[in-house]
Amino acid sequence: MKPEFTKRRLKMAVLLLLTIQIKTDVSKAMEVTSSGPQTIQKAQGESVKLGCTYTPGPQDTGELDIEWSNVSPDMTQKDQLILSFTGGLMHRYGDPSVSRRMKFIGNPKQGDASISISDLRAKDTATYQCKVKKAPGVDVRKVTVVVMVRPSVPKCWVDGGEERGGTVSLRCKSSQGSTPLSYTWRRESGGAIPATATQDLQTGELLIRNHSDSNIGSYVCEAQNAVGKAQCKYALQAYNPTNKAGVIAGAVIGALLLLLLLLLLIWLLVCCCHKRRYQKEVANEIREDAPAPESRPTSRNSSLRSVLGYRTHPGVIYSSVKSQLPSRQSGRSPVYSGGSINTSYPVPAGGKPADLKYDPRYGYAV
Repeated sequence: MKPEFTKRRLKMAVLLLLTIQIKTDVSKAMEVTSSGPQTIQKAQGESVKLGCTYTPGPQDTGELDIEWSNVSPDMTQKDQLILSFTGGLMHRYGDPSVSRRMKFIGNPKQGDASISISDLRAKDTATYQCKVKKAPGVDVRKVTVVVMVRPSVPKCWVDGGEERGGTVSLRCKSSQGSTPLSYTWRRESGGAIPATATQDLQTGELLIRNHSDSNIGSYVCEAQNAVGKAQCKYALQAYNPTNKAGVIAGAVIGALLLLLLLLLLIWLLVCCCHKRRYQKEVANEIREDAPAPESRPTSRNSSLRSVLGYRTHPGVIYSSVKSQLPSRQSGRSPVYSGGSINTSYPVPAGGKPADLKYDPRYGYAV
């Protein structure tokens, strides 16, 4: 029994020694020794350093291989390799707009695989992994980078009035900036902020009740997030309350005057339309009652002259020869006495009509 018991004890001792030896070997294997925050917040446009120092074990005699990759948030997807150091050379992968802004800042062969990323952008927000391999040892370290936008210069204003005895609401707001953003009001001149005032750090409102002259002064609002801050100022005043009844009465009177003016304009337009319509109707009645123009007696003579080939001349009175022929008297030939149907020419003394003479300008006697 004793020899068998001794053999068992020897076996257990050997197993214990082997376990201790294995633990000792593992503790001396490759180890990434960098320390620091696992999450780094930086402003857009700045640079960031991602530390990755390592210490190889005595058995780690293989070729050095360092890889920096972008860890995919989806566990089913592969990580994206960005930068590596293999065979003594640096290699870039993936999107050039990202990889060209990354570089080793130490000597990877001497245990420093740290890198820097310059000109940070919003798309650089990610978790990065440093993997150091030197067979048979291997170790990794992950660092999360959050790229944020600094708050823009906020705008300060009063929501409402600054009347004595009333409630004053000082407001502050930045148009840009990564959340979470906080707003803090402080009094720059005139003393401390009134004890009765309350402020909301999220909305940027400073509420002052029962406003008085003691609250007059310069107030500063500061907008801040994890990567920056900006501020604006507002000079608070105190005014006498306005006559609200008078303002309301003035507004009502103004509205009534505007309505009357509108009605007057509509009435003028209607009167103008009726006047034009009346003028058109009167003109139409005048055309219907007007008699037809009478034909002039000279129209037949004009037609006769047109047939005979005579040319008419403006300003010259033509007479009908046939209608003015004198009656035959004894022993006398007919003589043209001149004149038109409606016109009689004077006869010289003695009763003898004037002799007609040929006028070459017209081509006949006149």
